[in-house]
Amino acid sequence: MRRVIIFFVFSVVAINLGGDITPEWKLLAPGLEIKIFKAKHAAPQGDSKVTVLRIDPKAWDLEFAGTGQPGEKEERSARDWSARKAFTAAINAGMFRQEGGVHAGYLGFGDRVYSKKITSYQSVAAFGPHGGDQTRFRIFDLDTPVAQVPNIAKDYNLVVQNLRLIQHRAINKWVQKHDRASEAALGEDEQGRILFIFARSPFTMYELNQELLAAGIGIVAAQYLEGGPEAQLYVHTGTTEIEMFGSYETAFEENDKNPKSWPVPNVLGIRPRTAPVK
Repeated sequence: MRRVIIFFVFSVVAINLGGDITPEWKLLAPGLEIKIFKAKHAAPQGDSKVTVLRIDPKAWDLEFAGTGQPGEKEERSARDWSARKAFTAAINAGMFRQEGGVHAGYLGFGDRVYSKKITSYQSVAAFGPHGGDQTRFRIFDLDTPVAQVPNIAKDYNLVVQNLRLIQHRAINKWVQKHDRASEAALGEDEQGRILFIFARSPFTMYELNQELLAAGIGIVAAQYLEGGPEAQLYVHTGTTEIEMFGSYETAFEENDKNPKSWPVPNVLGIRPRTAPVK
């Protein structure tokens, strides 16, 4: 979990976030909003702020980018992945194995499977249904009889398995533990919107879940993406540019001193749809 720094590019019409708390959603682009809130219970380090980027899947596509793709051998920060792939925003795709940077759970995008390994992680996020009956974005709980990775992978363009934080519907699946970290997470709200979530201040998973559930953002499910210095969120749209990265991670980097984003092998990114879904 790593350090968070926020960069802003302003013009006369820039949205002034300033890193401050935004109790209301701030519109960045059609179907793209941001909210920054302060945790009700402070973390032991940092400002205890949590940033949530809310994305309407009818207006935005969710994609994967990583070193397993043709021509992609170099790890990059979320900011650099966004520049390379023309993403408006990017966040970690999830934890990865040290050997080759392969995603730790199952991951499929388009016509290719980048990680075939189905782990014990109980959360699968899916985007882009092949048929017309499914919702465009959904986080599935794998401990339900009807949700199985092969079936989900058959039905959706992007499928990514990660450690579960919040179970449908809005159930904190963690108990309080000692380990804490900066965190990046992926959420779903009650209207089926995508939530990119980031906190530089070190929370336990239980604490972050409790803060998200109490924040009034309508979150119903979430999965853990990454923690410590490697956790990051990047947004660049119009005249607003935001780069956030973590620092603290128990037993690894127990401080708030990380000054830059780390390169990572895999990210999830968004780009505007040319023809929004009606």
